[in-house]
Amino acid sequence: MSANEDSLDRKAQSPENSDVDIPEAMDSGISGFMDWMRYERGLSEHTVVNYGSDLRQCAAVLVSKGIASWKGVSTQDLLEWTHRMGQSDLTNRSIARKHSALRSFSRYLRHEGVRTDEMSAALKRPRAPRRLPHSLSIEDMVRLLEAPPMHTPMGIRDRAILELTYSSGLRVSELCGLRATAVSFEEGLVKVYGKGAKERICPVGQPALKALRDYLVVGRPALVRPRTGGELFLSRLGKAISRKTVWHLIHQYGEALGLPGPVTPHTLRHSFATHLLHGGADLRVIQEMLGHADISTTQIYTEVDASRKFDEHATFHPRQHFKGGDDSKGGR
Repeated sequence: MSANEDSLDRKAQSPENSDVDIPEAMDSGISGFMDWMRYERGLSEHTVVNYGSDLRQCAAVLVSKGIASWKGVSTQDLLEWTHRMGQSDLTNRSIARKHSALRSFSRYLRHEGVRTDEMSAALKRPRAPRRLPHSLSIEDMVRLLEAPPMHTPMGIRDRAILELTYSSGLRVSELCGLRATAVSFEEGLVKVYGKGAKERICPVGQPALKALRDYLVVGRPALVRPRTGGELFLSRLGKAISRKTVWHLIHQYGEALGLPGPVTPHTLRHSFATHLLHGGADLRVIQEMLGHADISTTQIYTEVDASRKFDEHATFHPRQHFKGGDDSKGGR
């Protein structure tokens, strides 16, 4: 968002947002959602903060109408807020972001059992340019995989986390939910429970299998405590590793290497899909491995691949750098 657009955003919303105290129940819901977006969805801190600001603006308007909880919000309430945005000086991109924040928050509230419906389902949002997912180059991906120190149990664990996430394209929630018995070393497979508790089987490459063996033989036993359960990946306290911990460790390794970022668990998942497609894998196969219900979700990686082809054409095609005479004059 440009500085001018940000100024317009504040101008359009500040009269409604000032002098309004948001109830704790509504504010804590927004805070929980922001953590979920950071550690489950892997969105950048810039996006998370913007989403939080958008939702607090929305909450302030709702509170001014006498609404004190997210359970009490109706579709009509949201329609009035979005209609007000449409009459402001905000650009379509800014309005689209606020719609996106509201729709994601609506799904979160349903996921957490706060609501039984998606309160924003009836809203229509303006289209904004689609952003391509961030992925690492193969060279940078290798650097990241080799970053953890292999002389400590935590480092051995981190190597296994990085290798498995990239090898199988797992979501961070799927990774954290794995049992120690989920990996079949004989078949080179891992059993994953994705969104909606749907089970899928993902292939695991040999480097990831080796990292997992090292972790199960050396790393995990050193992390086990008296009350440790059957989860595959453990924290330093012997409990199941959290999404927040995985997010932080991957981010820190990427930052230490100076990789383009931010580098998050979702970056590894995007890199997995992008590298497979670039290598010639079928889109339907990638869809199945990612656990996407709809092929249209997976098709964004074809846009990533196409953009890479354009970049490589611009860099390597000889006619891009031809310094000969003016061909427009013709002649032989």
